[in-house]
Parts: sequence; structure tokens; C-alpha cells
Amino acid sequence: MGKTTGFMEYPRQKPNDRDAFKRLNGWEEYSSPFSDTMLSQQGARCMDCATPFCHMGMEIQGMTTGCPIHNLIPEWNDLVYRERWKEALDRLLKTNNFPEFTGRVCPAPCEGACTVAISDPAVTIKNIERTIIDKGFENGWIKARIPDKRTGKKIAIIGSGPAGLASADQLNQAGHHVTVYERSDRAGGLLIYGIPNMKLEKEIVERRIQLLTLEGINFITNTEVGKDISACELQNEFDAIILCTGAQKQRDLVLHGREAKGIHLAMDYLTSTTKSFLDSNFEDGQFIDTKGKDVIVIGGGDTGADCVATALRQNCRSVVQFGKHPKLPTSRTPENMWPAYPNVFTLEYAYEEAEAKFGVDPREYSIQTKKIVADEKGNVKELHTIQMKKSKDNNGNYFYKEIPGSEKIWPAQLVFIAIGFEGTEEPLLTQFGVEITNQKINAAYGDYKTNIDGIFAAGDARRGQSLIVWAINEGREVARKVDCYLMGSSVLS
Repeated sequence: MGKTTGFMEYPRQKPNDRDAFKRLNGWEEYSSPFSDTMLSQQGARCMDCATPFCHMGMEIQGMTTGCPIHNLIPEWNDLVYRERWKEALDRLLKTNNFPEFTGRVCPAPCEGACTVAISDPAVTIKNIERTIIDKGFENGWIKARIPDKRTGKKIAIIGSGPAGLASADQLNQAGHHVTVYERSDRAGGLLIYGIPNMKLEKEIVERRIQLLTLEGINFITNTEVGKDISACELQNEFDAIILCTGAQKQRDLVLHGREAKGIHLAMDYLTSTTKSFLDSNFEDGQFIDTKGKDVIVIGGGDTGADCVATALRQNCRSVVQFGKHPKLPTSRTPENMWPAYPNVFTLEYAYEEAEAKFGVDPREYSIQTKKIVADEKGNVKELHTIQMKKSKDNNGNYFYKEIPGSEKIWPAQLVFIAIGFEGTEEPLLTQFGVEITNQKINAAYGDYKTNIDGIFAAGDARRGQSLIVWAINEGREVARKVDCYLMGSSVLS
């Protein structure tokens, strides 16, 4: 695939991002696509590697490697190299319902498993994927696909995140009547309110929702199942129900001083910011404002990075992100060999921006918050921390130990907690009577059936906090299972 010697002739090009300092003046997407010529060269780097690990989609060492939706990556890389964009789009859409999302916010486990990456930088798969779908919309190749006939079967999907949207898309194309319930005021789930605008502009999500609506899917927003409409009502009205409610229960800190004012869960901060931006361009004031304040983000993951980037755009006085893990190495270690996901140091968009504004990377590693101190009015004023050392015991298990004398006090008027999600919210599941374990719905991967006949589950509600590509994978697969349940066999791939 691609040019036989392309990976030797052309180096991987860095992302064509806008200037890190200038982009802090707005909320537009920080990344920009390459030119067609550059993308053709990048597609040429895709090897004829016989076994394309890039689309195997599995977990190694607890992390995803390769593409979970098994995108035909070498095929559309070759077509991009030959500038056959329409054919590349057709290949991409065979496996991916929403490349405009994955091409922007997926961490690209496909690139970590790229064969070129054994000894050289991987093929720039993610950027090529995004450009293919963007060209599809720009050139009018993406059109509403209205099913020729309907089966008469009715399906309710609860949750309009990527798993819910993927299952809705597939089942609608199979001819079923699909209704998607969303408790927020906009459809899209985490794609709308969980990911900041500078990573995924909301016009991109709304464009897809409008297209799905044209194709026949019914979206009902501002409706919380279990509150505005009962589980029993849905079971009486629909032939099958799919629970795609996500893993929305955020982990919180159990810490001295947690009750201080000015401490917020990360998703509350991100959601209020995006909603205010979409509703009024911030004129309504219904958001948490970091302007002129010292901000600390607790949690070293992507959600924490999004908090950093958001605070920078609000003109915070300073921002620091605490992480419990040590700084990652600049290259793979012997324990992290290809094709496992590369656990190496990277400078993501938020950290580039912080360096551009303040001159330093905002991340602090191997750090633990010991207590939070409030002022006389109950507002948070400082965090007390200590550095930790990661060690391994005689059984090979890792543990952390405090380093005496490394205590430090950090000024803070706002703190955001971004330490992950515990699982799905339980009240709705209790109404349906579905079984849960460790705050995840009991439904086997590949089967997706709950203990209640006609009720299925997919995405983060079933597997726990995960990637968008896994949500799309499960949305597609659960659709096939529901189609079989209703019709005896499935027309879905």
C-alpha cells in the first residue's frame, strides 16, 4: 500500500496546528489539516506490510492498540496517496460511522501499532482520516441515506454519545424506527459537553445530528428516562432498548478541606463552559470563570488537559496540573515494546499553550495532595502536597512512597478534580432491573444482552470509561445483535 519506498523517502510531518499563543484568543479548533500534496506524501509512507497491525483493535498491557473499529487504514492511505479521495471516503465509511469525531479526538492507537513505528515515526493516520471525511462534506459526497423500507420495529436508545449514535445509525439503516433519548438540551453526549470546542467544534457534531435526523432518527432531548418518562413506559412502547448512558459518575477526592468553595469536578467545569459558549457566547455568565485566578487541576489525563486549555482561554493567572505518575520516558522502554500503545512523553495541545503563555509545562509529576486549606470565608486558598516515589516490591507490584522534606504549598482559588469516572449512574438501571457489577452494566462484550429480555447495553455504561472508538465499536456491534434479536438474522456488518 502507498508508495513502495515512501516510508524511506518522506519523513512524518508534525501536525499543522495553529500558533499556540495566538489560538488562546478564541475557541476555534487548534489543529489545521495538511495540504493535499503533503497528505499524499504522508499516505505514501504506509508500507505494504502484509499484516497491518494498525487495524487489529485489541488491548495489550491494559491499553488499546490498533483500531477497535478495524478501519481499512492501508487501503485508504493508498487511495489518498493516489489522490482518489472519493474512493478513500467510501473505504473509510465501511467501518467508521463518524470519522469527523475520531479524526479529531481519538488518541490514535492505530498509529502506535503502525509497522513503520517499529523504527521510525508512524504514518500520520489520524490527520489523513480527518481530511478524508472533511473533504466528503466539503464536496457534497456525504448525503442523507434514507432507508428504502421500514421493518415496523421500534427501538429506544438512551444516551446520544458515540455509542448511542453509532447504534442508532446502524439500526436506522437496517430499516428500524429509532428514537434516541438525551437528558441534556443538545444531542451528542460527551461529544457536545465533554470535549471542549477547541478540540471538536460543535458545528461538526450538530452537522452529524442533523444528517441522522434527515435519515429518519428521532432525537428527544431535555428528557431524562426514569424521571420524565419511566422505564416501564419505554418497555411497553418499544421492541428493544439499548442503554448507552455512559460512565458519567465522576470520581471525587476524599480529602481534608474538600468542602471548601471553589473546588469543582472537571466535567462540571467543562460542561458549564461549553454550554455558556453555545448558548450566549459567555454573555449569560453561567460558567465557572478562572480569569485572574490561580488554578490547580488534579488528575494527569486528557480531561485534566482540557481543563488547562480552558482555563488558559479564560485568562487565568496561573495553572498547574497534578499527576500521580512519574514523567514518561521520551522513547519506549523494554517493557513497552511495539505494537503496544506507546507510553512516551508527549506535549499535547494544552501544554504547548501553557508553555507559550507562561514559559513552562504546567504538569507536576509524582505529586499527591495532602490537604486543602480555605480562607476565613470558606474559599479555597491553597493546596498542600508532597512528592511521591514509585517503587516495585519483591512481587513486581508497584507502590508509591512519600518523600520526606518534599512538602509544598500551592496558592489556588479554583481547583478542578479530573481523576476519572467510577462508572454509570445507577437509579435508571434500577428502574429497568438490569444487573450491575462495579457500577457497570452486566452485559458480555460481543453479546450486549442484559439480564432483562429486550434490553441491551453498550459503550462506557457497559465497559467503563474508555475511548470513542470503543464506543463506536460497541454501538455497531450491539446494533447487529438487536437486529438479530428482532429479525432472526442481521443485514448489518
